Amino acid sequence: MRARPKATPRSKPPATPSASPEPVARVDDVVVVGRVTSVFGIKGWVKVASFTEPAENLLDYGPWLLNEQGIWREVEVTEVATRGGRKGGFVARFGDCRDRDAAARFTGLDIGVARSELPAAGEDEYYWSDLTGCRVRTTDGVELGVIERLFATGSNDVMVVKGAGRERLVPFTAEAVPSVDIAAGEVIVDWDPDF
Repeated sequence: MRARPKATPRSKPPATPSASPEPVARVDDVVVVGRVTSVFGIKGWVKVASFTEPAENLLDYGPWLLNEQGIWREVEVTEVATRGGRKGGFVARFGDCRDRDAAARFTGLDIGVARSELPAAGEDEYYWSDLTGCRVRTTDGVELGVIERLFATGSNDVMVVKGAGRERLVPFTAEAVPSVDIAAGEVIVDWDPDF
């Protein structure tokens, strides 16, 4: 069972050559596939973390959209390179960004692509964006809350479930998650509600 995007490479460029100052997509039309984590060097580069599996699939989708204060805007990706062999690590330069100060404004922004650019999730595969906001209850019917977000660990993905003033970290594995119904917005977990 996978909670991360898994896709086959496409021959599309990572972005179109134009940047858009206007909003280009609704939130529900965009899937988050990465994040700008920090600046890199002094020449306008930023570090990019990929949320796709494998990580390099991030480079196969475009155009890239950046989420600035809840608004998705297309960004021109002028250069992309792998970063020192780190798994899932890339550096990129956007538009006419040529110095560290200009690059700093992108730090912490999510990178998204239009849902239509991604392949459909396979059997027992889910996009994190589809799981976020789903209600979570146990196999015994106890409501635990909603999935606020997910994150990856070395062995599996983990759901952050918030509800009733608590936060629970529930592994997204076949053993812990026997049922997912995206259409109903519900995830059933085999999990002790006191844990």
